[in-house]
Amino acid sequence: MMQTDVKAKSLAASGSVFGDRTRVKGLVITPGASAGSVELKDGGSSGTSIFTINTVANGQVESILIPGEGVVFATNVYATLTNATVTVFYG
Repeated sequence: MMQTDVKAKSLAASGSVFGDRTRVKGLVITPGASAGSVELKDGGSSGTSIFTINTVANGQVESILIPGEGVVFATNVYATLTNATVTVFYG
């Protein structure tokens, strides 16, 4: 098993998390005043949706740990945010 350093990036608007192949290990999501979502894509803003996490209005902060080696993103990681902020842990 190969270990890598885990890094983090926080976003308050949709944007690139990391511009190369990596594995997402976890997320911390802060919901906004209305229901929303965090969608992670492989391949930029128009790339393939890997997974989406929906949020409730004024909900509690969600800490999500992805088991095993995490979810692989072959090209890059792009987060589309709707009424939420996110910190993505990757490596």
